[in-house]
Amino acid sequence: MTTPDHHHGDTGEPDHHHDPYEHVDDGDHHAGIALDDELPQASPRLRRQLAAAVAVAALLVVLALARLWPYGFTTPDQTANSPASTENVNATVTRVEAKPCAPGSKDTCYALAARLADDAGADAGQVVDLPDLSAGSTDRLPRLDDAIVVSRVTIIQTGQRVYNYSDFQRSRPLWILALLFAAAVVAVARWRGAAAIVGMGLSYLVLVTFVIPALLNGESPLAVALTGAAVVAFVVLYIAHGVNARTTIALLGTLASLLLTGALAIAFVGLTRVTGLASEEAASLATLGIGIDASGLLLAGIVIGTLGVLTDITVTQAAVVWEVHAANPTMTARQLLTSGMRTGRDHIASTVYTLVLAYAGAAMPLLVLFALAHQQVSDIITSEIIAEELVRTLLGSLGLVASVPITTALTALVASRSEPRRPPADLAPTVPDLLPADLVPPAGSQP
Repeated sequence: MTTPDHHHGDTGEPDHHHDPYEHVDDGDHHAGIALDDELPQASPRLRRQLAAAVAVAALLVVLALARLWPYGFTTPDQTANSPASTENVNATVTRVEAKPCAPGSKDTCYALAARLADDAGADAGQVVDLPDLSAGSTDRLPRLDDAIVVSRVTIIQTGQRVYNYSDFQRSRPLWILALLFAAAVVAVARWRGAAAIVGMGLSYLVLVTFVIPALLNGESPLAVALTGAAVVAFVVLYIAHGVNARTTIALLGTLASLLLTGALAIAFVGLTRVTGLASEEAASLATLGIGIDASGLLLAGIVIGTLGVLTDITVTQAAVVWEVHAANPTMTARQLLTSGMRTGRDHIASTVYTLVLAYAGAAMPLLVLFALAHQQVSDIITSEIIAEELVRTLLGSLGLVASVPITTALTALVASRSEPRRPPADLAPTVPDLLPADLVPPAGSQP
């Protein structure tokens, strides 16, 4: 028996042929998946064309930001002329006592007392009595030593302070959950996960520093939403997925789909005549007299709500087509489009029913109320509160559906004109022989 040659060449020296997957330790890819620096690279001409398209889009976004930015805006104080001011402070329950709600009543109420936190300002550290709570058997009542939030109402003229139970404190478990989420994302996705978390934080910053102040400043809700969504798309996609042709294509597909969603939203919100006042929150905003158009706010919500799933679809479609081209660089643009759309159709189907089920789950209590009222299905669907959710769901889904062919076609066009970074023969990793050469039976022989 001879010794395995371990792929020695005729010279007796080992073959130092480079295995592209041999020393990959960044955790972002596994064997069999082409790495970023091994994928086809767009030609200089294509890169210039993509850069020009992104530059035009970025210029338009910057101009929109300059036009819509709420310079010097401060949130209006709705309590300026109110006879009382209200603030929330933390407290800890020190007493829970069950008693009849009224003399001779069979209903049970609960008398509460709570110690205000040391940072509560006025009355800090003191124990205050709270109004009695009446609760059913299914309500979650505060118990002894529970951390709660109480609202402090101060009568401005007299300085008298009244305390009411408001809610449970949830900051600590929410912070723990957020840290657990961040740790899981970074552990699995490594630096891409960390970049995505940074992008998420910057997205929140865009919402609180631009979108909400601009809306309160009386700017067009749809224009504000489209501009804010475009800024978020630029930031999130390039931070999480890198500056390359695939990310640029996903960005262009996202922006095109957002514009289409906005145009459809204008048309169908007008045709269906939904007012945007179906929710209690929107109705409360209308009573404050701050000048926000409720239907425009609905349009803005549709655009912002679509963005998250939209970037997922565009990034995935661009990556799929690019990987197919990496596996077979000889495929034409039409063949890449056909291959990418096979994946895209599955992506569309799963995304659409995911959105519908998500909205249905959120509206479950409302659907149960309609069922108890024995209303006809047609009346339920065309009612303001359900029609608003249908418009939101269907318009968002239309934008998602449109993003698949747009992104797939653009990626197929660019990828088909790109050249592989490495020869096609190197696309698959080298698989070592499982048996020494002299133990492998000749082809066609019987075992």
